[in-house]
Amino acid sequence: MFKKILIANRGEIALRIIRTCREMGIKTVAVYSTADKDSLHVKFADEAVCIGGPKGSESYLNIPHIMAACEITNADAVHPGYGFLAENSKFAQICLDHGIKFIGPTPDMINKMGDKITAKETMIKAGVPVVPGGEGLLESVDAAKILAKEIAYPVIIKATAGGGGKGMRVVWNESEIEKAFNDAKMEAAASFKNDGLYMEKFVEEPRHIEIQVAGDQYGSVCHLSERDCSIQRRHQKLVEESPSPFMTPELRDRMGTAAIKAASAINYEGVGTIEFLVDKHRNFYFMEMNTRIQVEHCVTEEVVSYDLIKEQIKIAAGEKISGRNYEPQLHAIECRINAEDPYNDFRPSPGKITVLHTPGGHGVRIDSHVYTGYVIPPYYDSMIGKLITVAQTREEAINTMYRALSEYVIEGVKTTIPFHLQLMQNEDFRKGNFTTKFLETFKMK
Repeated sequence: MFKKILIANRGEIALRIIRTCREMGIKTVAVYSTADKDSLHVKFADEAVCIGGPKGSESYLNIPHIMAACEITNADAVHPGYGFLAENSKFAQICLDHGIKFIGPTPDMINKMGDKITAKETMIKAGVPVVPGGEGLLESVDAAKILAKEIAYPVIIKATAGGGGKGMRVVWNESEIEKAFNDAKMEAAASFKNDGLYMEKFVEEPRHIEIQVAGDQYGSVCHLSERDCSIQRRHQKLVEESPSPFMTPELRDRMGTAAIKAASAINYEGVGTIEFLVDKHRNFYFMEMNTRIQVEHCVTEEVVSYDLIKEQIKIAAGEKISGRNYEPQLHAIECRINAEDPYNDFRPSPGKITVLHTPGGHGVRIDSHVYTGYVIPPYYDSMIGKLITVAQTREEAINTMYRALSEYVIEGVKTTIPFHLQLMQNEDFRKGNFTTKFLETFKMK
């Protein structure tokens, strides 16, 4: 087992990793930017090293500075969390070259699943259903027009190196395709320094359902059931839950089997997620694989009583997984509490938290790194924390969530709490009648 883990991340996920490491008797090193010097992950780690200025490029994306921090603290492993360098194969390779264990998959696995075209080809070979689309990158607008006719409108143009909804455009007819192609190409180049695009059939009325998987160094892979992430805005998730209200035992079995096939196809090592689009007829299609821990991992932890961070660390240290699949025993819902104004198009609201009161009680969990007096910097993701409720049934979990949100007081910045309160009372949401397009018609009162 590792003696000391450096956490190459910030905020609530860094604090989450520190907690598990402490339970396992592993020393931790926090790295931080000048903007994060007062963050809780810095205060709770055994050691802390400042690695640069407030911008991500100056600190959390600065590989030489992170490696220097590993060297001066004698860390024998790095946990990348999510975002930043978590799916950066170059960083994983540099760790490998310096004898530091990267807690995650190998650089080759990251490369195979990080590029959307390569991932899709791998899934086709593995027999995993994929969304109908073209093979390879789109060379031109004319090529895009020809392919769109073959697939049939509506289609979606996507950045091959994409994520977070960047470099993505839905096209409903040929008159829209040239603008969509050019806009997506420009956004992809700006966001990922890679303007490669591909095209797929646009799945209407879809659900976004993902399967949590774990694989060890000895070829065993298991799944830990599903999460429904359909409540999202501009491809950014706001609410996640497990089990999905759309799921059936038969569909869970088929999707779980497909997810294991997907992970096994690259001999996956670590904890990861296979994301699917599921249409209204319960046909499902591979979308992408996240080769890292996800924001919403706590939802799965609550319904199967399983510490996914501990599992990541144990797998990286060479321990075997049980190899058995897990089914949800309870119902859990997560609301992302962001420093955003839901009454003003979810505009970011950085600033100082002047008053903070967090909810408690049975079935309530909060993963957060903030406190009264904490200043939310404008340089990073606006997430303040995650509120998770768990109960015997979905209805009970929603009722607990509404009660917990009603107790949650954050002053000094705008937050998404009012949005979540209204969502928990929405009749369609409570009935489970929603798709990824749900928030396009949802109006704040």
